[in-house]
Amino acid sequence: MLVALPPELVGLDEDEDDREAKTKDVPQGEKEELAYGTDLDLHHMLKAEAMKFGQPIQIVLPTTYDSTAKAKADKLDGKRRLQDEATRAWNLHIALYYKANYRPWRMVRNPNDLKTCFVGINFYRSLDKVNLMTSMAQVYDERGEGVIVRGKPVALKKDDPIPHLSSEDAFTLIVHALTEYRREHKHSPARLVLHKSSNFSAEELSGFNRAVEDQRLDTADFLVVEKSFTRLFREGSYPPLRGTLLSLDDRNHVLYTKGSVPYYSTFPGMYVPRTLRFKIAQGDESPRKLAEEILALTKLNWNNTQFDGGEPITMRVARQVGKVLKYVAVDGVVQPKYSFYM
Repeated sequence: MLVALPPELVGLDEDEDDREAKTKDVPQGEKEELAYGTDLDLHHMLKAEAMKFGQPIQIVLPTTYDSTAKAKADKLDGKRRLQDEATRAWNLHIALYYKANYRPWRMVRNPNDLKTCFVGINFYRSLDKVNLMTSMAQVYDERGEGVIVRGKPVALKKDDPIPHLSSEDAFTLIVHALTEYRREHKHSPARLVLHKSSNFSAEELSGFNRAVEDQRLDTADFLVVEKSFTRLFREGSYPPLRGTLLSLDDRNHVLYTKGSVPYYSTFPGMYVPRTLRFKIAQGDESPRKLAEEILALTKLNWNNTQFDGGEPITMRVARQVGKVLKYVAVDGVVQPKYSFYM
């Protein structure tokens, strides 16, 4: 279902001078929220409200369907650079194709590999910004089939600003995720790969391992995945190749998910690429195999034309889904498919 927003709802009818005056003294990260004249996000609110109808929606801005509409101010320089028509058409139609329950592409899988379930865990704050952090899991398989699972509230400790799950909550979250995986895919995985945005606590590892044993999985890999400022240098004018892997030690590794691509004989980007750091909290596979899987998962973002996303879809979607879930009531409908959130 297409939802074409009128200019009045997104502030596209404002003069540029009015927009600049409104955001002049506002921190950079908050300017986008003020585009709606509120600290609420209309996009995420609509996605959350539409879930009860069981139909994914595709929100279309006026600049997409009306060539005379003025673009919303860019966060950096006050001007919005529209994508060319071909790119906009590709993005829109790929999103509609996916929301019609088709898969544009999927990971290439070696038939000798174990059936693998990829889970991304992130944390997000409730809408009132008072409640404690809440956990969320995003489950994927090699076909790119995603399942959304919302966890319980998480208690923050006074001596640790990083949210962590209790052993019991970690156990429950993975059992719930694998139950949804089996319901969606009609089979059980043999292997679990868990991507998390923060370090694993001893309690979390205990709960996750107990869930792996309870669900009779053969193997599991637990990784901390985050952006890194470590950069490598290469002779010539271009950054290192996409896929370049640097092992700092047995557990810590740096991977170029964006970089120069031999096929294009150039670097398909505007800025110096940042690396991705992954730390093996517990693993059965080699760092090379884990890096290959991360690279493959960066290609499963069906919301744009980029073939080389900066992070795996597990982490990207885990964060994106949290932005929508905070608008869903505790007893509200939580749709299991990612198409309801993108």
